[in-house]
Amino acid sequence: MAYSDLELLARIVKCEAGGEGLNGMRAVASVVMNRVNITYGEYGRLHTVREVVFQPRQFVCAMETVGGQYNAQNLYNMSLEQTHWDVAEWAMAGNRLTNLGFALWFFNPYSPECRPFFPSQVGEFAIRIGDHCFYNPTAAYADT
Repeated sequence: MAYSDLELLARIVKCEAGGEGLNGMRAVASVVMNRVNITYGEYGRLHTVREVVFQPRQFVCAMETVGGQYNAQNLYNMSLEQTHWDVAEWAMAGNRLTNLGFALWFFNPYSPECRPFFPSQVGEFAIRIGDHCFYNPTAAYADT
């Protein structure tokens, strides 16, 4: 499907953080836009929401199959509500959660603790919002 960047962002927000409340959804939208806007490292080569969302192995919600099985929780199956559009518009207008820093990664550890680095030494723990841990780039990220 040929979704606009705005709709892709709204769909990834719903899929990745629909149950995380307004700040959780804004945090995920901020990560996507941080990746769009960063000018160096791995994500510095990406320039649109579409490129970020569909970069291989980044967002489970952008995959139609996971482990050879159909992934029912993918962005194509999301029913958007006005709040998802509002969050996407908020982020695309340049807004960010200030306590998030310039986070480029997030994940759900399925435990009360966030590990200090993710996905490796290139991301350092910044904040936990709901069930997700968010990570800012370290100096090592520039070499990716």
